[in-house]
Amino acid sequence: MKKQLRNAAALLLLAVACKQPAQTSAQNGVNKFSDATLRKIYTLQDERKTQELLSYLERPETMYRREAALAFGSVQDSIAIPALTSLLQDPEADVRKATAYALGQIGSTKVEAALMEAYGKEQHVLTRAEILEAWGKCATQNGLDMIARYTAQPEMQAAQAWAIYRAGQRKLNYTGTIPKAAALLTSGQEEARLGAAHFLGRTAKLDPSPAKVELFKVVQQDPSANVRMAAALALSKMTDTAGVAPVVNAIFRKEADYRVRINAVRALYQLPYAAVQAAAWNALSDKHPHVALSAAEYLTAKAPAEEANRLLEAANKQKDWRVRATLFGAALASATQKQTVGQQIQQRFAAAKNPYEKAALLTALSKDQANSRFIEQQTFQAAHPAISTSGMEALAAIRGQKNFDASTAPVFSSIFQKAIQSGDVALVGIAAGAIRNPDLNMKNAYADRAFLIQARDKLTLPRDIETYLELQKTLDYLEGKTSAPTPATPFSHPINWATVNKLQKNQKIRLQTSKGDITFELLVEDAPGSVANFVELLEKGFYNGKNYHRVVPNFVAQGGCPRGDGWGSTDYAIRSELADLNYLEGYVGMASAGKDTESCQWFITHSPTPHLDGKYTIFARVVKGMDVVHRLNIGDAIEKVELVR
Repeated sequence: MKKQLRNAAALLLLAVACKQPAQTSAQNGVNKFSDATLRKIYTLQDERKTQELLSYLERPETMYRREAALAFGSVQDSIAIPALTSLLQDPEADVRKATAYALGQIGSTKVEAALMEAYGKEQHVLTRAEILEAWGKCATQNGLDMIARYTAQPEMQAAQAWAIYRAGQRKLNYTGTIPKAAALLTSGQEEARLGAAHFLGRTAKLDPSPAKVELFKVVQQDPSANVRMAAALALSKMTDTAGVAPVVNAIFRKEADYRVRINAVRALYQLPYAAVQAAAWNALSDKHPHVALSAAEYLTAKAPAEEANRLLEAANKQKDWRVRATLFGAALASATQKQTVGQQIQQRFAAAKNPYEKAALLTALSKDQANSRFIEQQTFQAAHPAISTSGMEALAAIRGQKNFDASTAPVFSSIFQKAIQSGDVALVGIAAGAIRNPDLNMKNAYADRAFLIQARDKLTLPRDIETYLELQKTLDYLEGKTSAPTPATPFSHPINWATVNKLQKNQKIRLQTSKGDITFELLVEDAPGSVANFVELLEKGFYNGKNYHRVVPNFVAQGGCPRGDGWGSTDYAIRSELADLNYLEGYVGMASAGKDTESCQWFITHSPTPHLDGKYTIFARVVKGMDVVHRLNIGDAIEKVELVR
């Protein structure tokens, strides 16, 4: 990961993994794109023109070779592998470092041997670190085992931890890697501990129980909140839960950082309800609403039927609408007299003024199929897309419930067909996803599938790419095909260099929100196309009056959707720009439905989110107002966005 070094002594120890992002500590002045050759390289990257980019890898100027190599981190064309592999021997360390990043982004096991060889020869510390992390991204099982057996020098421990984490995304066997991760948790380097904790907490199907002792210590004592929250996430994956409950309870009592408490709530799901019942209920009164929300979601999933009245009472007392709606859903799920609770929720729905609260109440009503008619009515007559979108999601959830009344299946098939024929991109996409859910057994529900084809053909690309993909996957499923072809995203919005060249390299923008002001630093030198697009939109006033439509506790706050429900876009798409940067707290990324489908939506991270690295464009970072970001909730307004002159 990349972070700012705190002192000179840390430089030697953290030089490898704490790679300085290009955007930090930028000096005032004109950005680098006053250079016409750099504009050409980034234009070729934007246009995905591999063959023309390859020629720049042979330029005599170090800067151009480095930038061309970095460009393949976004293009990710395997055709470039031979040329990039040769460039691992470049005389300049910066070029070798950029090359390693690009090869890691391509992620082919074919380059593992070359990376291993380059790692053994490399003397430059930062470059050696990049090579090791790239090796992890391309690792075979044998390669991962080698990395895990390696006894790293202190200056390489962080790189080793992140190499292991990156390999953790490759669906290998990680049993032999856990002891090394556990050892790295005791490292004197925060970055090494962070990488190891994320490996244990985020690697799919990995049981971190063998590292229990180390995780218990780290989650309670580590000086870094980032490390503590990653370790708390690992607690939620343990199958050996002995001793976990006291540790989690201690976190709720003593932990100052709300994000660690949120991850501790996630650990409750693995534990007997009786052991953590008091902690879960106490978390409902947490001073941070996101912790309370997480606790309410846990109670929805785990609270027994005898607590239905208590849940309903808590819902009626709760001041935060999002927590309240979630508790109503929990009460409805547990209640024996479901009709009474359902009526209360419907009354709340009628009285609510906030469309996002109405949307959440429809989600709550989905806990009882008896409310499906009411939900259907509200879905198709909704005045705000957030309501109709949540309504359709609620109907899909009802159709998938284990106790679903099978006699009503034809009714739901008709509802989904009605949604497809509505032409609303969200309703179409959600209904299409429900139809192809194999658990619902709807393959034979539609003798005539013409309505799906007609709906698909009415969509406009690239604006409606997410809905298009949902429909195409459904058609393929109904026809017995295994996968849907992904249409190439049309190149319709080239980088506006006039906009780029009027921006300072540390250009700031200010977001005025209903919770307070947030200041971004735009990373124009790392993501010029995304920055130019964002600036063009803000200068048109596009973002003024929009809402944060998605806020996931201790993950992201997302906004910029013209519909306000996450399904909106512009009439064009821009290219992904995947620079050698990492998602830390307060980094701003472009939302997408897949590579090269970015448009107008963006998100701000609450904490380090390494699983997004190299997959979503980073185009800005918060430099002021992070306290506001942590208070944002669904429905909060983006009142105005403007350049700081």
